[in-house]
Amino acid sequence: MRRLPIYFLVDVSESMVGEPIEQVQSGMRTIIQTLRVDPYALETVFVSIIAFAGKAKVLSPLTELYKFYPPIFPIGGGTSLGKGLEALMDDMDRNIQKTTLDTKGDWKPIIFLFTDGNPTDDYAAAFRRWNEKYRSHCNLVAISIGDNVNVLTLAQITDEILLLKETDAESFSKFFKWVTASIQTTSMSVSEQYSDDIKLAPTSGINLEKVDVREYPAAAAAPDENFAVLQARCQNTGRDYLIKYSRCNHKGELLETIGRSGFRLVGAYPIDSAEYAAMSAGEQVKIHSTELRGVPSCPCCGNQIGAVMCECGKLFCVSPEGVNKCPWCGMEGTLGRADGDGFDLSRGLG
Repeated sequence: MRRLPIYFLVDVSESMVGEPIEQVQSGMRTIIQTLRVDPYALETVFVSIIAFAGKAKVLSPLTELYKFYPPIFPIGGGTSLGKGLEALMDDMDRNIQKTTLDTKGDWKPIIFLFTDGNPTDDYAAAFRRWNEKYRSHCNLVAISIGDNVNVLTLAQITDEILLLKETDAESFSKFFKWVTASIQTTSMSVSEQYSDDIKLAPTSGINLEKVDVREYPAAAAAPDENFAVLQARCQNTGRDYLIKYSRCNHKGELLETIGRSGFRLVGAYPIDSAEYAAMSAGEQVKIHSTELRGVPSCPCCGNQIGAVMCECGKLFCVSPEGVNKCPWCGMEGTLGRADGDGFDLSRGLG
């Protein structure tokens, strides 16, 4: 049987924490549920999910549709697109059946790349390997979730770049229906022996547009300056969480008060610290506290102040009254103010 391999290469970097990764998680379930009642898809489609942050991991190997169950997505530090692409190519080397003199191999794999930021690793070698050996034998569709991605980077590996302009629940729902329709149309095409090129569904009625790379500036360097993400720990539960800030642009309502270099609070989100460490590159950079606006409450215990820095340099939650204990180093003390005009904080690469 000739298979139609479908790969989802998903950015699970810190900037995806919160609603974006939850919407992707929900969308993957919707895609699988819909495809399972499509006879053409059931006959041909095999699905794999590869996640990348600071590191890359195959979350689900290539599996026939009726046996496939979407995994839980982790979160990690960094956006190592090069590592993600390497993991994809290595998996295809192991699992894609090639055409021989005796048998026909799999149909052209379809890869949906979801990302919301710019790469933070050295991706040149991975891009070169992709373009030399894989690009002409695959259908890669890159989707920018929001407008923070510099699409000139994606243009180095594919001509199919789409921008999901809005990231609310309704826009995500329509977007994943579009992904599903594109897979259904392609699976019908290969089943009827028409073509093994991807057949993208129409984008009318969706906040999704094909990108003209000529309209975009040059790619930015690491770290991803669209977001600032800090790691903190709850002193009551011992659980870790990420505090996410988004850069204010010319449309930001806080522009007059924080300037163009400021970041506004998005929210705080509990994480699995072991999974986060396993998916993170390990590197961190500094950001000054005066660039950040807004302090969250603790998402784990509800402490009113969710971001206080201990003398050990780590962030944790505190109660404004009484003695608090740093869950990182064990130091005890009462809440006070730092001397001078702010202080440096460690942030992830985004």
